[in-house]
Amino acid sequence: MDPHAPLAVRMRPRSLDEVVGQRHLLGPGAPLRRLVEGAAPASVLLYGPPGTGKTTLANLVSTATGRRFVALSALSAGVKEVRGVIEEARRRRAYQAEDTVLFIDEVHRFSRTQQDALLGAVEDRTVLLVAATTENPSFSVVSPLLSRSLVLQLHPLTDDDVRGLVRRAAADERGLAGRFILAEDAEDHVVRLAGGDARRALTALEAAADAAAAKGGDTIDLTTVESTVDKAAVRYDRDGDQHYDVISAFIKSIRGSDVDAALHYLARMIEAGEDPRFLARRLVVHASEDIGMADPTALQAAVTAAHAVQFIGMPEGRLALAQATVHLATAPKSNAVIAGIDAALADVRAGRIGTVPPHLRDGHYAGAARLGNAQGYRYPHDVPEGVLAQQYPPDELVGRDYYHPTQRGAERTLAERVPRLRRTLRDG
Repeated sequence: MDPHAPLAVRMRPRSLDEVVGQRHLLGPGAPLRRLVEGAAPASVLLYGPPGTGKTTLANLVSTATGRRFVALSALSAGVKEVRGVIEEARRRRAYQAEDTVLFIDEVHRFSRTQQDALLGAVEDRTVLLVAATTENPSFSVVSPLLSRSLVLQLHPLTDDDVRGLVRRAAADERGLAGRFILAEDAEDHVVRLAGGDARRALTALEAAADAAAAKGGDTIDLTTVESTVDKAAVRYDRDGDQHYDVISAFIKSIRGSDVDAALHYLARMIEAGEDPRFLARRLVVHASEDIGMADPTALQAAVTAAHAVQFIGMPEGRLALAQATVHLATAPKSNAVIAGIDAALADVRAGRIGTVPPHLRDGHYAGAARLGNAQGYRYPHDVPEGVLAQQYPPDELVGRDYYHPTQRGAERTLAERVPRLRRTLRDG
């Protein structure tokens, strides 16, 4: 092992016993253990967040089964490189009886054509494909390749997993070899910074060790860690499923009135560089979808935030987004608006349309009166109450109620008013 290699590389597990986490895949008889032990040769798609061991497991598959290992990155390899590896694998299999493990990192970045180029070799087992992706393969990998592979989901490492890894790296001869004392609060901070990512934890530990050594010390304390790693990188891909997962959690937290969780997810998206206009649009939608008339000012707050973001930009725009988020999360909730319009749309799509009543039709053109248009229309402002008995919907929809106000927030008043309006309109 190159002593100058990064700590994360030096500490890469040499056997399954050194792998932390992923017990659901590595226990006795589990699919990945059987694959590494050579009992179940099958191509696999390893799906999980960064730093959970995808590359490590691919290496172990190769080492444990005695196969030749070839690694490609979807960021730099094209169809030509893929076909070259397959041809070499086919030649070695025919003339040297040597099998090949082809590891493709970030396979979700391969185009459909590039992924299709793998199909034949995977199907006839010219190569044992081990592909890694941080994206849900159901969305990012072509169906034929999915059907030919075993999809295994890796989970983020627990804090205990990361803590054990950090302690091993501090003591192991391949790592820091016990040259440094790692303070308890410094260890806690490294674990917290990792966010379930082994590589991030080891990178932070190595940076802190280098800083301590530069000062001639042998102790890694909290101040040293904080001075070398100022913040944890946000695990968030604006083009991948994390984008959808986090925005979904954001909206559901607002809907559930958890203002603190909503602000957390907002912060994650802002820190990851999400388009603030996208966030503003989601707030505007949510204001009508989940709050509606329970707090009519929610829509105003969301639209105002959208204008503010457009006007002042970021980072100041985060304040308007945060204010709107707090407003919406703490507002009383009602889905009566979306339920009403969707019920009306369902009737229209089902053909329950009918004709506009004659007295409501346009009467401002020559010949309209001869057709009976606008005849008998009653002007509501002619009566003191401003509401009078009159048919407004088509005949087929008389008595069909779409809007059902709740008893929450400002809608409580409407829950009393709307039935009175309907009685006046329909019964006089």
